Amino acid sequence: MNNFRMVSLQSGSNGNSYFVESGDVRLLIDAGITAARTVERLAPLGIDISSIQGIVVSHAHSDHISGAGVLHRKYKIPVWLTHGTYHRISDSSKLAKKLGKLQEPHLFCAGETLQFGDLTIETISTPHDAPDPVCFVIDDGSIRFGIMTDLGCCFLGLGERLETLDAMLLESNYDEKMLETGTYSDELKQRIRSDAGHLSNTESAGLIRKYGKKLRWVCLGHLSENNNTPEKALETHRKILGDHLNIFTASRYQCTEIPVLYH
Repeated sequence: MNNFRMVSLQSGSNGNSYFVESGDVRLLIDAGITAARTVERLAPLGIDISSIQGIVVSHAHSDHISGAGVLHRKYKIPVWLTHGTYHRISDSSKLAKKLGKLQEPHLFCAGETLQFGDLTIETISTPHDAPDPVCFVIDDGSIRFGIMTDLGCCFLGLGERLETLDAMLLESNYDEKMLETGTYSDELKQRIRSDAGHLSNTESAGLIRKYGKKLRWVCLGHLSENNNTPEKALETHRKILGDHLNIFTASRYQCTEIPVLYH
């Protein structure tokens, strides 16, 4: 059997990208950092960019997709994305111009399962405020791993998926008090707190407490620069969950290599 490896190359509103490896399959989930930075951060891991077999995109926000175009054209890496995401990046918007043209993209509908060798990726529709967004459950036949960011809320069916996971990267975007007393406009604060925005530290910890009985570890991701800190996120989760679960945070500024999941 193959061991499952995940590395967060970067996680936050300044860019999100995750490397996933199982057996001979190597993928990027999201590509929200530059191609040069992607290559730079994979190199110390012993990963050559030419070995990446695909980029799977969650949604059409710049911090999740902006680097995909250059990676696709320069290194011939195929891109998978939903029909809604592709439509969004095919218009005349600033994001579309920044991304550039994708040659023969692989389009899928939210809810479909993608196959990469022995690895499957279940795509799950989310209520996040982008066209046709998804989150992912990655399954290599033994390990089930979730990449769960930009969720907005605990939407219908999410808990059932979380209950099946062995580990996950889960968004823990903001501390409620920091957001409330911070400098963001009332409109932006409401957007972040809404069902189409992001999960708070408390909401993230609540999901883990309710549905995370099988989890070996959790990596908290997509932490806000202005409305959260790694220390705040961990403090809230420890307060709600205790010390029985290994919890990490994914850096906004560098790679975060998480323990390999052994079968």
